[in-house]
Amino acid sequence: MFSWIFIPLFLQIPNFFCVFISYNISKCYYIIAEDFHHKGDVVIGAFFPIHTYHTMNKVPHPYLPYYYMDNYLQYNFKSYQYILALLFAIEEINGNPNLLPNISLGFDFYNVRFTEKDTLMNVCMWLTAHREKFILPNYNCEKKYFTAALTGTSWTISAQIGTLFQLFKFPQLSFGPYDPILSDRNQYSFLYQIAPKSSSLSLGIVSLMVHFRWSWVGLILPDDHKGNKILSDFKNEMERKGICIAFVKMIPATWSSHLNQFWKNIDETNVIIIYGDIDSLEGLMRNIRQRLLTGKVWVMNIEPHFTDYADYFFLDSFHGSLIFTYHYSERFEFTNFIQTVNPYKYPEDIYLPKLWHLFFKCSFSDNGCQLLNNCQFNASLDALPRHIFDESMSDESTSIYNAVYAVAHSLHELTLQQVQMEPYENGEETLFFPWQLNSFLKDIEVGGQMRLDWRQEVNGQQLSLTEQIIQWPEEFSEIPRSVCSESCGHGFRKVILEGNAVCCYKCTPCAHNEISNKTDEDQCMKCPDSHYANTEKNYCLKKAVSFLAYEDLLGMILASIALCLSALTVFVIGIFVKNRHTPIVKANNQALSYILLITLTFCFLCSLTFIGQPNKNTCILQQTTFGVAFTAALATVLAKAITVVIAFKATFPGRIVRWLMISRAPNYIIPICTLIQVGFCGTWMATSPPFIDQDAHTEHGHIIIFCNKGSSVAFHCVLGYLCFLALCGYTVAFLSRTLPDTFNESKFLSFSLLVFFCVWVTFLPVYHSTKGKFMVATEIFSILASSTALLGFIFGPKCYIVLLRPDENTFNYIRNKIHSRKNKSQKT
Repeated sequence: MFSWIFIPLFLQIPNFFCVFISYNISKCYYIIAEDFHHKGDVVIGAFFPIHTYHTMNKVPHPYLPYYYMDNYLQYNFKSYQYILALLFAIEEINGNPNLLPNISLGFDFYNVRFTEKDTLMNVCMWLTAHREKFILPNYNCEKKYFTAALTGTSWTISAQIGTLFQLFKFPQLSFGPYDPILSDRNQYSFLYQIAPKSSSLSLGIVSLMVHFRWSWVGLILPDDHKGNKILSDFKNEMERKGICIAFVKMIPATWSSHLNQFWKNIDETNVIIIYGDIDSLEGLMRNIRQRLLTGKVWVMNIEPHFTDYADYFFLDSFHGSLIFTYHYSERFEFTNFIQTVNPYKYPEDIYLPKLWHLFFKCSFSDNGCQLLNNCQFNASLDALPRHIFDESMSDESTSIYNAVYAVAHSLHELTLQQVQMEPYENGEETLFFPWQLNSFLKDIEVGGQMRLDWRQEVNGQQLSLTEQIIQWPEEFSEIPRSVCSESCGHGFRKVILEGNAVCCYKCTPCAHNEISNKTDEDQCMKCPDSHYANTEKNYCLKKAVSFLAYEDLLGMILASIALCLSALTVFVIGIFVKNRHTPIVKANNQALSYILLITLTFCFLCSLTFIGQPNKNTCILQQTTFGVAFTAALATVLAKAITVVIAFKATFPGRIVRWLMISRAPNYIIPICTLIQVGFCGTWMATSPPFIDQDAHTEHGHIIIFCNKGSSVAFHCVLGYLCFLALCGYTVAFLSRTLPDTFNESKFLSFSLLVFFCVWVTFLPVYHSTKGKFMVATEIFSILASSTALLGFIFGPKCYIVLLRPDENTFNYIRNKIHSRKNKSQKT
C-alpha cells in the first residue's frame, strides 16, 4: 500500500512562525562544521547530504545580514531526519541486551554535499582516522573502534564513495533509492542497497491518474539513466491504462533559473508528475517556487525540500501537491524519540542549534556561538510544520534504520562465530577486519534485495486514499480535470485525430441505430434488429411490431370500403334478381352478369385478407384468391364482350355463328382462363410460396411484419396474365362499340377495362416504391379501385335505368325506339 500526503497552505501553521521574517538571523547560523561524532565502541560512518556551502568573493546581500550573494549556505532540514533515524536505531540497539551485548554503537557524520573531490577527501579523512587494526572488545568493556559506512541519498554519492571502498573491500550500505548501476557486482562488490527494488510507486501514481480520470499529464524527470528507466516504466503503464503524456521534460544536470524554454508548454495540462531523487529535483523545486507556478497539481515521489530559510514560509506553488511514498508500518517509538531531541541533550549535533535558533528564537553566545537556553517554551521538533520537518519516517530514514540493523545483526553473527571458533579467556581481544562483515551482509541480500526478518516491511501494494481530506490548489473548487479533450458523453464515440495522442480526439454522434452508454467509448454498439436506439442514443428500445391492422385508421378505412363495396355488389345482384324479366337485365347474357357480380364480390372481399397480422395461411390466401377472383371477373368481361359481337353477327346467321349461339361457347372462356391462372398459382405455391417476413429497418422503432411474395417472377406472371385478359377484353369491346343495338354495352366494357388496366399499370411503380403497411395499402387500393371500375362502369348505367328510369326498361319503349330509329334511317 502507498501512502500519500498533500501540502496545505502556510496559513495553517502556528502563528509564531509568521513573525519570523522580522526576526534577526545570527551570524552563527551561517557558521557550520562539516562533521560531528557520536561516541560508541563500534562506529558507523555516515555520509549524508544535509547542507551546501561554497564561497568565492563574498559579495554582500542587499538586505540580509551576514549573508553573501556568493557565500551560499543552505540547510536541508528535511534531510536532517536521516541523522535522527541513525541515532534512533543506534540507541534502540544499544538498549537491547540481546543484540551486541557489552558493545555500544556510535557514528561519525560527514556532510557530503560537495564535489567528488571533496567527498572523497572526507572519506579518506575518516578512513585514516581509524586506520589502526579493528578490534572487537571482549566482555571487560575495553573500548576499541569498528567501521562500516552508510551513504546516500544520491546514487552518484554512493558510486563515488563505493569506488574508494571497493579497494579496501569495505562494506558500504546505500540508503538512497534503488539504482541498477549500484547493483553491478563487478564494479561494486561490497555495496548493498537497502531500498526496495520496485517500480510500485510509478504504478501507484498511474493508478491515481486513473482514479481521478487524469488522462493528459506532464512528466518531469532527471536527465540520467534513472530518468530514462522511469520514463519507460511510466510510458508502458500509462499506455496500458489509456493515459497520455502531454510533454516530457528532462531536468538538466546544471539547473539554471533562466531556462524559459523548459517551461514553454507547462500550461498544456493541470497535472504534472515530478519523479526523481532529492538531489536531482532540488534545483527544479527552487525554480518552481521562484516562478510561483500555481494552479498545478504536482504529483511527486518526494516532498519538496527547502534550503532557503525564507522558502519555509512560501508554499503557494506546492499547495495541493500529492506526494507518493512507500507505506511502512507506523513506528510510534520514533515519534516519541523525536519529541525528546534537543540541542542540550545532544551537544555534539551541529544542526540542532540552527533549528532551535531559526524556529524557536534561541540566541547564540557572542563567544564561540554556543546556544543559549532562552528559547520559546516547549520547543520541540514535533511542533514544526510537516513541510519543514516531518516526524514520520521517510523512505530514506527507514532505509537508514534498516541498514543500521543490518550492520548490527551481521556484527552479532560475526561475534558469535568468532567466539565459537576462537574461544578466548578474560582479558583477551578478538581481532576483526571490516571486510569480514561482507559475508554476513551478502547472506541477507537476495536478488539485489535486503531480506531481513526484523526489518520493517512495505505493506501490500495497493492504492489507498481519502478524497475528502485532500486540499486542491485554490484555483480548483472541485477535483481538477486534466484531459486533452473533454469526455465524450453517452450517445457519442471518440474519433482519434490523425497525428495526435489517443487522448486527443473529437466526439462524434453514434451512427443510426447505434448507442454508447459509457463515457469515452471508442466504438458505438449496434442495437440488435429487434431493438432501436432512443433519441439520445444511449439505450436500445424494443421495437413495436407493425402491420396493417384493423385497429389502424388506414386499415379501418380500407376494410370499411371493401365491405361497403361488397354490400353494394350484393345489392346490385338483388336488383338484377328482382328485375330478371326486364329487357335490360336479360340483355347481353344474364348469366354472365350474375357470374361477374359474384366474382366482383369475391374481388372486394379478398382485399380483407391483406389486413390484419399476417400468418402462413393468409399469405397464401392473399395471392391465390386475388389471382383467381380477378381472373374469373376479367374472363367474364371478355366473355360478355365476345357475346356482344356474336349477338350482332346473328343478324346474318351462318352455320358457325348459329352453333356459337346455340352452344353458348363464350361461357367456356371463364373456366378455361381461370384454370390457366390456377395453374400459374399452383406452380407458384409449389415452388416458392409466399411466407411471413420482417422488415426491421424501413420504419424507425418498428418491425414490419408482411407477406413476402416468395417468387417475384410468379407474382408478376399472375399480374401480367390479368393485364393480358384485360387488354384482350378491351380490344374486343372497343372493336364492337359501334355496332348498332339498343343493348350494346361494349362502350361500358371497354371503358371499365381501360380503367382496370391503368390502375394495375400504375400500381407496379408505386408498389415497389413504398414499404411496410403502405405497400400493403397500395395493393388493397388497387384491388378496390379496379373492382369498382368494373362494377361501376358495367352495372352503373343498368342500375340507373332499372331504379330511376323504369319506363325505359319495357318492351314497348324498346320497340318504339327501334321503330323510330328505322324511320330516321329511311328518311336519310
